[in-house]
Amino acid sequence: MKVARLEYPVYTLDNRLLLSAETELTAKTMKELIATNKDKSYKKLPFLEYGTVHRDIIRLFQKPPYDAIFREEEKTFALSLMRKINFITPVLEFIDYFKKYDSYTCRHILMVFALSTILVRDLITKSKDWIVEAMAGTMHDLGKICVPLHILKKTNPISRSEKNILEHHAMAGFVLVSYFLRDSRSIAARVAKEHHERKDSSGYPQGILLKDRMVEIVAACDVYDALLSLRPYRPTPYDNRTALEVVTEMAQKGKLNWKVVQALVSHNRKDRPHFRECVVSAEKRGTPPSNSLYGKIIEDDPIAGKKSR
Repeated sequence: MKVARLEYPVYTLDNRLLLSAETELTAKTMKELIATNKDKSYKKLPFLEYGTVHRDIIRLFQKPPYDAIFREEEKTFALSLMRKINFITPVLEFIDYFKKYDSYTCRHILMVFALSTILVRDLITKSKDWIVEAMAGTMHDLGKICVPLHILKKTNPISRSEKNILEHHAMAGFVLVSYFLRDSRSIAARVAKEHHERKDSSGYPQGILLKDRMVEIVAACDVYDALLSLRPYRPTPYDNRTALEVVTEMAQKGKLNWKVVQALVSHNRKDRPHFRECVVSAEKRGTPPSNSLYGKIIEDDPIAGKKSR
């Protein structure tokens, strides 16, 4: 596999440079980076008791379609798992940053985490791994602290260079999670780097074939929740039926894991069939929002580009 290379630098929240642009993310590079953090001590705090996290999650569970997905049993399980999870303070500070400056990403992180917990229970058989696996869902978008807010919140079409900077969040997240958890091979680091990869290698940042089940779970939850959310480039969210049809079509095209999508659809059914027995309709009756700018890219202004350099 081709060695990953950073297109842009990676900074911490306090603007410390971890790695500069053009750095190759070799095993040696990551080992040396992690070594610079070996002597630091971080306090661990219960995730669900931090700030307004518990209240925010309960509030999100009450909104459609999550009120139907997280019925009492699912809600109880998700919250019980979250109560067992502690995070070091730098990770929790990322949550604070998004809550203050980018409420969409904060909300998205919480819901991808919550969805991941119940799909992990369905799809990963070793119960002792549930906590570790579920933790990865909370860290998938931490790399967005390295994306300027004016790009994250842009309401008109982005340029190609802005798109590249936005996609940088996957590699940035890998570096940040590896650094703070002191492990570049952890599930959380892998999820941060690969949650936009696809099973047919059409994703980014490396265009690899997605194979890891936990990454596949977060990848599907990431797409699903993003469609259901208000976004700067799409003020009207997808309705639930259309969002499910989008992820179903992605699975049919080999981009997302079919079992993961079956499990997601199952949790949207009143009778909650086992995901292996969940029949997913191929009929498409949903209507995507008409006011979305997603995927619309404008060319960079060469004059502006010269000025910025």
